[in-house]
Amino acid sequence: MPELPEVEVTRLGFAEAIAGARITRVAVGKPLRWPLGVAPDALVGLSVRQVRRRGKYLLLDLSRGLLLVHLGMSGSLRFAPSLPARGAHDHFELQTDRGVLRLHDPRRFGAVVWVPGEDAPLARKLLSGLGMEPLSGDFDVKAFEAGLKASRQNIKQVLLAGRVVVGVGNIYASEALFAAHIRPTAPASRLSRERIERLHGAIREVLARAVERGGSTLRDFSGAQGDAGHFQLEAKVYGRAGLPCVVCAAPIRLLRQGQRSTFFCPHCQRG
Repeated sequence: MPELPEVEVTRLGFAEAIAGARITRVAVGKPLRWPLGVAPDALVGLSVRQVRRRGKYLLLDLSRGLLLVHLGMSGSLRFAPSLPARGAHDHFELQTDRGVLRLHDPRRFGAVVWVPGEDAPLARKLLSGLGMEPLSGDFDVKAFEAGLKASRQNIKQVLLAGRVVVGVGNIYASEALFAAHIRPTAPASRLSRERIERLHGAIREVLARAVERGGSTLRDFSGAQGDAGHFQLEAKVYGRAGLPCVVCAAPIRLLRQGQRSTFFCPHCQRG
């Protein structure tokens, strides 16, 4: 599933190029998770002002309303001056006078939704429950600590839930917890201030590095220009069960948490 770094890499890949573009045609394929919410022709003639990100949602601000885009489990966006004819898994296409933006989503768990504004009921439903943005100045360590102390879950599940801090997906949660020397099963409410500060910094560093490396391509993710991500090639624990830890050489272990795979070092992450 594309996580925050992959979504941010996607945004960076086309945001500048599409800013100011005028929409000339909208094509919709098979139904996605939610309906578009407006007749496709109603978007023709509008302009794209900017592209923002909130968690794993891309927000395309238009001259009237905005488009909320979610990549789902297997989605990817491409933007180019022109693209080949749409295929069976190309379910949304925004043609503009500066290029074509296309959503490719084999499993159709993604979504493209038009709303009149961020205060619209659907926009509030999708965005209001999201936690702090880890790569912004709003990611405050005191607020992070308060959110963890109020939880009854283990720290890995808190990170994945996205209500305290948003976008720390499975691979990045495992990597950040390793960097912070925290066991993924540790109760979030019992973490000391020192360990919370380490984790706060580790989340920032891991996600920033992932964006720099183009995200992670574990199956079929590619950025807006069609490039694969490479962060997975330098993962310290994720996907390395049975292999020696890069720090202490102890075998990396695998366990299941909430139906997700967790990788950790039993020696480096004792507490």
